[in-house]
Amino acid sequence: MCGRTACSLAADNLRRACAYRDSRGQLRQPEWVRRERYQPSYNKGPQSSGPVLLSRRHLHQDADSSERVLMDMRWGLVPSWFKQDNPSKLQFNTSNCRSDTMLSKSSYKGALLKGKRCVVLADGFYEWQQQSGGKQPYFIYFPQPKDTMDKETEGNEEWKGWRLLTMAGIFDCWKPPGEGEMLYTYTIITVDASKDVSFIHNRQGAILDGDEAIGKWLDFAEVPTQEAVKLIQPTENIVFHPVSTFVNNIRNNTPECVAPVELGAKKEVKATPNNKVMLGWLKSSQEGSPQKKENDLPKWTSHFIHTPSPKKTSADVLQQWLGKQGQPPVKKHKA
Repeated sequence: MCGRTACSLAADNLRRACAYRDSRGQLRQPEWVRRERYQPSYNKGPQSSGPVLLSRRHLHQDADSSERVLMDMRWGLVPSWFKQDNPSKLQFNTSNCRSDTMLSKSSYKGALLKGKRCVVLADGFYEWQQQSGGKQPYFIYFPQPKDTMDKETEGNEEWKGWRLLTMAGIFDCWKPPGEGEMLYTYTIITVDASKDVSFIHNRQGAILDGDEAIGKWLDFAEVPTQEAVKLIQPTENIVFHPVSTFVNNIRNNTPECVAPVELGAKKEVKATPNNKVMLGWLKSSQEGSPQKKENDLPKWTSHFIHTPSPKKTSADVLQQWLGKQGQPPVKKHKA
């Protein structure tokens, strides 16, 4: 399943990270719709809102269906046919949708057949492994390019920051009885877990790897449903690392949620390229986060660092943890 995500990029950087080529081959950035509602977070759960990509034609009937827009939607699909006056009265969980039943369950079938396909954006998602002593959380994300920059460039330069995880979703529009604003909601499609992460959990989000797959999933006018659903397959192109149980509390919303931790205090670890990228990304996200600028991030309260200082950044804390022996490995499960 996929029950918690992180999406920490500021609105402008999120738009730049979603640059794509339209049907004419022109490089474009998706237009924001209701940008003011978007709130970056290291710890997003169902019923919160999150950014998704969708075809512009859903909002403008005369638009090219290959054009994309960014929109903030509530996580947890509310079907358009729902008759109650409050979406919280929905009696079942719609944050995830199983790929093997999405064309048979009434909650999703109608929206899917109408082409209401979206791409859910995240830095990565969290999953919990059941252990004898409790549950161990992991952060799962795309391998990062070697040229990923610690500091994101500004303006219209090519995006060199964190590569966003792109998951297939279904959205719907629900209008409350009488007067009221249209509510846009989404669900994340899930598939059987890939071999490398199956030891953590038996399900994972349906990941669309690459712009071609994203384009086909979004372009409902050119790619019919029966063709689009063939894209929904497990992918092996993901990496992961264990994180602190700090993330278990949905109220915790700092870079500590995604910071790698070492399982087993005496275990010797080695540096890997992806964790070097993670370290740099954490440093830049802490320094450039709009949350920090607005002073609404909680104070650093790490419970796995013995002597925390309010002046330390996430990179400082990670560097203290890493010590002089190297950095924690991105985990790849081996039999």
